[in-house]
Amino acid sequence: MLMLTGRVALVTGASRGIGRAIASSLASGGAVVVAAARGTNAQATVDAITTAGGTAELASLDVTDPASVEAVTRGVLERHGRIDVLVNNAGVTRDQLLLRMKREDWDAVIAANLTGAFTCAQAVLRAMVKARHGRIISITSVVGEAGNAGQANYAASKAGLIGFTKALALEVASRGITVNAIAPGLVDTDMTRSISEGAHEEWAKKIPLQRLGTPEDIAAAVRFLASDEAAYITGHVLAVNGGMHM
Repeated sequence: MLMLTGRVALVTGASRGIGRAIASSLASGGAVVVAAARGTNAQATVDAITTAGGTAELASLDVTDPASVEAVTRGVLERHGRIDVLVNNAGVTRDQLLLRMKREDWDAVIAANLTGAFTCAQAVLRAMVKARHGRIISITSVVGEAGNAGQANYAASKAGLIGFTKALALEVASRGITVNAIAPGLVDTDMTRSISEGAHEEWAKKIPLQRLGTPEDIAAAVRFLASDEAAYITGHVLAVNGGMHM
């Protein structure tokens, strides 16, 4: 079940947290994983996958730089002849109330979270169309569905990913390509661990399942959508949030 043997998967933002868990899960299913992040930030992810017996390679990628995206995708295609799965996970936050938000903080978040997904998807599409098969999976957020004060830029970028997913799904369905999004809720990562334990408990109380999500929760959903078992699912936003937003 949910095996990905022979598939090649490009995962952006694979250096830690959700991205690392996604890369590891796809590799454990048999995929060749290209772990992409700025510089050599994803080296630890590659090392962990290969130590566990999987196959992974490092890619230095800046999703805000079209030339970088083009170089990475061209290299993957030259080495492997295919890209079966793209996971748009790379993203940033620059939180501030809108009255105080700097224009550069708005632009940076939109560029990384939304335009970056567009750039990566466009770069892999030609090969997927030729193969008449592909999976494009973007990591959006519960914030893109429900909003959050102080995150107008982040919420807009993640809501934009949802619209992008649905529109692209309609464009490429006839080519055997599915396009879906996953909307995590509060996930236990390095960022949330920096918050006090008391705050964690307060957050958990507001979630029907009474806990924060884990990176592995998100990775399991990605692996499902990347698999043959999800071949009849497209244009869908899968909420993985413990019930905090329905």
